[in-house]
Amino acid sequence: MSPSRRLLWPAFAGALLVLSLPAISLSAAVATAQSKPAAKPATPSPAMAPITRAVSGAISGDRAYRTVDYVQRYFRLPGNRGFDLAIDTVASLLRVAGYVEETSAPVTARFVYRIESRPMRDVAWTPEGASITIVGQSTALQSWPANLNMIAINSTSTAPEGVTAAVVDVGAGADADFAAADVKGKIVLAEGNARSIFLKAMQQGAAGVLAAQKLPEYNQQSKNVTSIQFSGIARDTLMPGWLLFVSRSSRDALKSALARGPVKVQVTVRTLFERRPERTLVAEIRGASKPTERFVYSAHVQEPGANDNATGVGTLAEMARVAALMVKAGTANPQRTVTFLWGDEIRSTDRFIKEDSTRRAGVKWGMSLDMVGENTTKTGGTFLIEKMPDPSAVWVRGEDKHSEWGGRALAEKDIRPHWFNDFVRQRCLDRAAQTGWVVKANPFEGGSDHTPFLNAQIPAVLLWHFTDQHYHTDLDRIDMVSATSLGNVGSCALTTGLLLADGSRAVVLAALEELTRAAEKELATQKVLGRDTLSRGGNAETERHIIDVWRDYYLGAIDRIPEIAVGPMDLGAAMNAAKERVRKSAVYGF
Repeated sequence: MSPSRRLLWPAFAGALLVLSLPAISLSAAVATAQSKPAAKPATPSPAMAPITRAVSGAISGDRAYRTVDYVQRYFRLPGNRGFDLAIDTVASLLRVAGYVEETSAPVTARFVYRIESRPMRDVAWTPEGASITIVGQSTALQSWPANLNMIAINSTSTAPEGVTAAVVDVGAGADADFAAADVKGKIVLAEGNARSIFLKAMQQGAAGVLAAQKLPEYNQQSKNVTSIQFSGIARDTLMPGWLLFVSRSSRDALKSALARGPVKVQVTVRTLFERRPERTLVAEIRGASKPTERFVYSAHVQEPGANDNATGVGTLAEMARVAALMVKAGTANPQRTVTFLWGDEIRSTDRFIKEDSTRRAGVKWGMSLDMVGENTTKTGGTFLIEKMPDPSAVWVRGEDKHSEWGGRALAEKDIRPHWFNDFVRQRCLDRAAQTGWVVKANPFEGGSDHTPFLNAQIPAVLLWHFTDQHYHTDLDRIDMVSATSLGNVGSCALTTGLLLADGSRAVVLAALEELTRAAEKELATQKVLGRDTLSRGGNAETERHIIDVWRDYYLGAIDRIPEIAVGPMDLGAAMNAAKERVRKSAVYGF
């Protein structure tokens, strides 16, 4: 079936396809300090074990993978056909799992969902097809959807028969480059700022633009020579046109042909501009006793990649299925509401928090699922928990390293004492103890759906993978996804939410003990790092200050442990004992 016809499938067809697809030195010293048995128990604590084991036994990476495989076939932008197919497909899966559309659900219903629609300021853009063929050659140089990112967002269509014209190479596309070339009626080849080049080309009457890209180093463009990063041009109704991105391989082929003489290419582009709403899917398992308090998950739908972020969409859909299954089976009974969001990155989460002040008051924790299913052998990525700002975001050292996505050191005033980082990490380590999964963390960087929570002073983390050599390129396809990774992340994420939605005294006390052990481990690590720094001429006062800040961070985190509790609990003695252990661990030793 042609790509354009696939985009016209009704929503139920997507759900059926998903259900039927087949499953396819210093470092040594720090490692010693971080390898104490208490930091990574072979089994979860007794209070955590029932939910942990139930989730682990029910979550299916293969089911999530099938959803990912369907969603990743479409170029997804807010309001466009691929985006809406993803929303409708997940809604169909929710109905199969027992969720009821909110407007028709009885007041006693625990599993509900709704699709929110909002008018968009801009029209929705959907790519439907494109090709570039050098005249005289029998095969296309590039074609869509094999090169899914080749059509610049907001490009218009050519005539059905396409455009055949001479190619003019304007180099970097500077004003002088255009001044030296006659581009009227011709197809411009350039490598530079695509938006600027497109504007200049259209102003001078070019037929269209072929733009080469210089990708970030982590994309390894010298190896991934067919890779194209998705990007766009400004929509201009007075001077419409098209721009196609060409890979390094295609650029080299065009330049080689031009070196031998004049070159003509035939280009076809098919796109749609439609006035459509932006949609957000919200599913909830209503809390048994505290329905206005929430743990909120968010996975963005837009962006065309498989890992980014069809994996978040598919994993969250599987988590919603398993959560409903467990509640119906009696293996979980969340006292608080568990909310699942699918929508436009950052914007949908931000609206959920800001549009209803009463609802916002009940949002206790947030979690973003973004790039959660990587086959790390192929992508080069590492699973990471991006922490909310802790002292590692101020002093980036030891095993706390920023990713290649990029981050900056924060100020001490930005530190937010809390137990949430360590709670999530332990849930992932519990899974890792059974599966051998590699779990790492990075200091706060931002850029995904955890940031709206943090901006609203709501504890939140990001689960993701980086570095990924195919990040934001059209080589980010289903063969780069691992069902095992999907199952690992889904298990860790859902276990976190269900335990915190439970909020029993046993869970609270277990979380306090885990936090205290994490503090002891971290303080031991910081002392190792401090001694190493001093051995190389470091400042003792600075090293002591770092330990003091970590100590105070964990003391503040202990103060917030009662937030887990559903209802009042007398935790004073246990918290005081935990704080004393932290203070003892913070004795400098140098």
